[in-house]
Amino acid sequence: MKTGYELLVSLDWQTIIVQLINLGIQIFLFKKFLYKPVMKVLKKRQGLVDQPLKEAEDAKKQALDMKKEYETNLSKANEEADRIMKDASAAAAKKSEKIVSDAQQEAAALKAQAQLDIAAQQKKALNDAKDEIGSMAMDIASKVVGREITEKDNSDLVDEFIRNVGEESHDD
Repeated sequence: MKTGYELLVSLDWQTIIVQLINLGIQIFLFKKFLYKPVMKVLKKRQGLVDQPLKEAEDAKKQALDMKKEYETNLSKANEEADRIMKDASAAAAKKSEKIVSDAQQEAAALKAQAQLDIAAQQKKALNDAKDEIGSMAMDIASKVVGREITEKDNSDLVDEFIRNVGEESHDD
């Protein structure tokens, strides 16, 4: 008979074969009923996790594309605004130059007209003075011819002439 220690150390080939068959059946059953369903559930969960990640990645890509498009449009808008400002500035400068040029031409025309008016007034004043002087000379000559002129008469005539010229100049 075998002792307790020998029973633990001894090998029974029948038990080993039955245990190996039992282990094979367990592996087969675990694989069929546990491993495949668990792997199926894990793949399904992985799909549930991957789908939002993929959607997030797609949304990020879309957002980056939209940002790039926005920046391009903003750049174009800034360029257009700069061009409009330059065009408006150039148009304002041209209009300003035209207004100044027109004002200078109008001022020159007004000045020329004023000079013509002044010259005409001077000529009229000279003609009026000549007519007045001629009239006074005629008056003086008729007085001189009507009588003999003495030194005192001559002095009186000159004084009268100067008074008449002074009064005439004050009347105008």
